[in-house]
Amino acid sequence: MANVRRGARGVRAVGAALCAAALTVAAAGCSDDGDSPSGAASKAASAASSAASKASDVVASATAEAQKKFDDFKDGVDAKGDVKLGDVDNDGKRATVPVTVGNSTTDTKSYIVEVDFKNGDGKLVDTVVLNVNDVPGDATKDATARSTHSLDGDVTADVSRALRH
Repeated sequence: MANVRRGARGVRAVGAALCAAALTVAAAGCSDDGDSPSGAASKAASAASSAASKASDVVASATAEAQKKFDDFKDGVDAKGDVKLGDVDNDGKRATVPVTVGNSTTDTKSYIVEVDFKNGDGKLVDTVVLNVNDVPGDATKDATARSTHSLDGDVTADVSRALRH
C-alpha cells in the first residue's frame, strides 16, 4: 500500500509541475503592461525608427564636422585625383580603409581628404576627414581612414573630396 501512495504522490507532483509549466508558457505570451501583440510590434517599430533617426543624426554631425574642416583648410586646390583607396576592412567594430596620397608636384604638400563610408544599399553611413601632411614632391604617403562608429554589414568607401596646399 505504501508503494501505491508514493506513486499517487509522484503523479500529483508531475501533474502540478505540468500545470505550472503551462501557466508559465501562457504568461510568457502576455505582458504585464497590457500590451497586445500589435502594441509590442508598434513599440519595436518605434525603436527601429528611433535607431535610424540616431544614425541619421550621427551622419549629419560627421558631415557638418567635415565641412568645417574643409572651410578651415586655406588656399586648397582640388586634389581628388591624387587620392586612392584600398579595400575596406570592416571587422564589426570600426571600418578602416587604406588611403594613398600621390603628390604630383615637385614641392612638399599637405592634403585634406574626405572619405565617405556607405552601406550595401549605397546609403551614406559615415564620413571622416583626415589630414595627410608633408607629402614629399613626386612621392606618395599612406594613411588610414577610420569610421567614427561601428558599421554593420557590407561597407564601401570612396573619396568625396580632397584638397592640396
